[in-house]
Amino acid sequence: MKIIFENQEYQIEQGTTIQEAFDKQIDTNEIIAARYNNWIASLNQPIIEDGKISFIKRQEKDGRIIYIRGLLYLMSKTIDELYPECHLTINYQLSNSMFCQTENIELTEEMIANVKRKMQEAIDKDLPIRRIEMTKEEAKKFYAKEESIRGRLQADSVKEKVSLYFCEDYYNYFYGTMPISTGFAKAFDLTKFRNGFLLEYPALNSSEVVNRNKESLKLISAMKEYDDLYKLMEINTVYRLNKKIQEGKVKDLVLFSEAIHEKKIAEIASKIKERQNVRMVLIAGPTSSGKTTFAGKLGMALRVQGIKPVTISVDNYFVEREQNPVDENGNYDFECLEAIDVELLNEQLLNLLVGKEVELPTFDFKTGHKQYLGNKLRLKEDEILIIEGIHCLNDELTNQIPKENKFKVYISDLTVLNIDYYNRISTTDTRLIRRISRDYKFRNYSALHTLQMWNSVGRGEQKYIFPYQEEADCMFNSSIIYELAVLKDFVVPLLQEIDNSHPEYAEAKRLIEMLQYFESIKETDLIPNNSLLREFIGGSIYE
Repeated sequence: MKIIFENQEYQIEQGTTIQEAFDKQIDTNEIIAARYNNWIASLNQPIIEDGKISFIKRQEKDGRIIYIRGLLYLMSKTIDELYPECHLTINYQLSNSMFCQTENIELTEEMIANVKRKMQEAIDKDLPIRRIEMTKEEAKKFYAKEESIRGRLQADSVKEKVSLYFCEDYYNYFYGTMPISTGFAKAFDLTKFRNGFLLEYPALNSSEVVNRNKESLKLISAMKEYDDLYKLMEINTVYRLNKKIQEGKVKDLVLFSEAIHEKKIAEIASKIKERQNVRMVLIAGPTSSGKTTFAGKLGMALRVQGIKPVTISVDNYFVEREQNPVDENGNYDFECLEAIDVELLNEQLLNLLVGKEVELPTFDFKTGHKQYLGNKLRLKEDEILIIEGIHCLNDELTNQIPKENKFKVYISDLTVLNIDYYNRISTTDTRLIRRISRDYKFRNYSALHTLQMWNSVGRGEQKYIFPYQEEADCMFNSSIIYELAVLKDFVVPLLQEIDNSHPEYAEAKRLIEMLQYFESIKETDLIPNNSLLREFIGGSIYE
């Protein structure tokens, strides 16, 4: 096979693993996997065709995901060995940690210490992790002898092959590439946390240091609320969701999800009403959270409370183009706070709060300048401002406005649905799938374009949104229990257009494989036109 590595061509015998072929170049303290023709591959992957190979370091994004996946596998193996009667669930991510819970056994500090010690022993032994592939028929025979549910969902999916990762006598499947041995783990910790425990790991761009988790009380509360509701409805895993769909209960799923949203939005409107001095509601959240629909629904809920909403767009308050800061590459940075004319915004907000009339600007993105087109506004006694923007949770945006006049809302798709008890669905993945559908539907962007922009979007969120989420007066979880079952048929064909000539191929394939586990919901006519999901599939009355 002809393999290009670091701009040099190598002749590699077919079937040789990447590890064997490039053993001298692989520093196991740094390297955790490889990219083989733009597909993320294990170091044990046999070389079976010509192409390009590069290495993935544990400190980079893809490497960190594999690192976390390996830790979860190792932790699950250890708990199964020490406490076989324990039912482990991996719930959701909190900062640089994963929140996990146990059932059928009382969780103690001693138990956590035992698991941590045993995990370290396995790391020191550097035990091999082997990927075994079976046909569906072989998998059925395998599971006929096994009572475990580990990896069983694969056998019920459309996948032609079923894969399991074995380490000694333990097997499981974590959806994606795995480290080739237990020696990969350089840093981790286990700590008791509330009614469960945290598996902690290094932050991005770090491989040796575990930073203590910062307790995000409001975020935890928002996720737990939905987690409890879905468990109550017995739809907290993809298997159970699929069963509801197969049983023809899509209408119930839709009505249940809409009822949750309506109830929560009504509660937020009531809180705003109770705080009598609130004159503006500031809304922020990462991309594809459903801010447009949420703002529309909240506005209607406020009207029910006797409060009339008036919307102001922060996008009309950009500084003049020649004053806009540039990033390290010399490109205009439209996401930083300095790109906003904060002084003008605060001046007009203060005038509105005291009953004065102001002429609102309209920013012309073609010329890069504000225009005044006669759009005048005077805030009445029964009116309240609704302002949505990336910096709305940062008090510097509205630094002249008294705190008692502001009510801040953080909105995000905080997914609590799991593929199974061991594999969670990333909230970031759900938002990305929403974004792919919306970009194609309303902006005529390909899935490739969306994936190419995604890292840049994420960097802005990490810098300007997530650090301020706990500053919110309340959080709104915009997740919808059945949304991926609907979005699957919209998004998979778009992702399938991306071939392995693009670096984004690996991400496209990963998303396709995840969506394959969902039973499709084709009855989109059951989704009301004021549903938040309509913002991403079309037909919304808030468009």
